[in-house]
Order: sequence, then structure tokens, then C-alpha cells
Amino acid sequence: MTVLTAVPTTQRWWQTRVMRRFLSHRLALLGLVMISLLSLACIIGPYLLPYDSLYIDLRARFAPPMTGQHYLGTDPLGRDIAARLFMAGRISLLVGFTAMLLSIFVGTLVGVIAGYRGGWINAVLMRTVDGFLSYPSIFLLLALSAALKPSPMMITVIIAVTGWMEVARIVEAEVRSLKEREFVLAGRMLGLSRAHIMFREILPNAMGPIIVAATLTVARAILLEAYVSFLGFGIQPPLPSWGNMLNGAQQYLANAPWLAIIPGAAITIAVSSFNFIGDGLRDALDVRNDTV
Repeated sequence: MTVLTAVPTTQRWWQTRVMRRFLSHRLALLGLVMISLLSLACIIGPYLLPYDSLYIDLRARFAPPMTGQHYLGTDPLGRDIAARLFMAGRISLLVGFTAMLLSIFVGTLVGVIAGYRGGWINAVLMRTVDGFLSYPSIFLLLALSAALKPSPMMITVIIAVTGWMEVARIVEAEVRSLKEREFVLAGRMLGLSRAHIMFREILPNAMGPIIVAATLTVARAILLEAYVSFLGFGIQPPLPSWGNMLNGAQQYLANAPWLAIIPGAAITIAVSSFNFIGDGLRDALDVRNDTV
């Protein structure tokens, strides 16, 4: 006898409603399109340009946009800005996504354990979170960046270290609201282990807020990397990032404003897009938007 398995009707209906609400959020769709195009340009763009990001042509210094094959102009050393922008985008987006994954992993782990176990374990973990939150994260980020070698991997880890606390708070509150639900009580009665209940039963039901937090964490990580690199403590030249491109452009604002406008626009598009996507996901996953 063949046993057919299917997604429950209620689950299919909920997934359809979530997708429909997200697709009806115009800013979220705009953000998804913009970040997709920006990511695609950063991935394939360097292969389509006649110059690489490190090629120096002193005869073409400060060429404005649309000069010959320098579509976005050149910098003070004659390097092609389009090539540097796309390579910088690879680094900045990679730092943002990797820092997000690390932050979500640590924050989710701490939040699930603290929310489910409660008692002194919750008190210790949440007071640790409060201790990190009480110290301005940007100062901690700058201090760690100045003390450690500023490589892309190190900057990613530092941003993750300063960004997991908010995720832990969100997950801890969500787990505390879920751990007394009927499906959790049923799991305890069946003798399931704590780890199984926490990570196989509760965590999947808390994924909505975690997904929203993940999109906003990417935007925050990209902005922090640009901020630290702009101050000279992040990604170091000749390796390009959007932040250090802004750092090198500040003294030429009067004569060559495109040096700052172009990477600034890339940062704005990336951060705004992830924020729009996060807003759309938050509205789509909000059960209060369901009508009976």
C-alpha cells in the first residue's frame, strides 16, 4: 500500500497568505529587485569591464563618469571606479551576509536556551546580553578593530560579536511565549529530550521573527563595515570596500564629487533594500494580519 504525504491544508493556506502579503508589499518587492540587481552586478560586473580594480592609469586620473570605457569615471590613481565598486560590493555584501549568519547563529542559540530553560540560566545569559547592550556597540567595534588586524574575516567576526545581542533578545521573548503551548507540553509527555523540544519543536515555530531579524542584521552589518572602513579601521586598501572608497573620496568632494556619490549610493541602495525586505517580511509573517 502506498502512503501519500501532503502538506496540511492549513499550512498551505498560511504559506499562501504569507506569500501574497509579501508580494503586495511594494517597497519589499522594490528592495528585493534592487538587491538582486546589485548582487548580480557585483558578481558578474568585474568580468564585463575592460579594467580590473587594481589597474592604474595615471593618464586617466579623475576622469568623470562616461569617459571612454570608464563608465563611472576614475579615482586619483586612474583606477576604474566601476571595477572597484563591484569588487568592493563583493566584499561588503559578503561581510554583511557572513556577519548576519554568525550573529543569527549565536543570538538564536543563546535566546533558545535562555527562553526555554528559564531560572538562573536565563538570568545569567540575559544579564550577559544586557552587559553587552549597555556598552555602545560602535565603540566596542572601533576598539576591537583598532586592536586586531583589520582583515575582511576579522571585521566580519567583530561585527558579529557586536550584533548578536538583539537577536538573542528577540528569540528569548519568542521562545518564552511558545514553551507553554500544547505541542511543547505534548512533547514533554512523550519524553522528548530538551534539545529535541528546543531545536526541533520550538525553534521552527519561532523562525518568523528570526528571518526578519536576519534581513535587518545584514543591513546593519553592511553599514557598520562601511563606517569602520571609512574611519580607517576596517578593510584596508588596495582591497576595495564601499567604506574605504568613501574614505579616499572625502578630500576630493569639491573637484570630483562622483568619487563619494557612487559608493555612497551603493551603500544606500543595499541598506535600504534590506530594510524594505525586512519590513515586508515582518508584515507578511505577522499573524495579526490574518482575518478570521
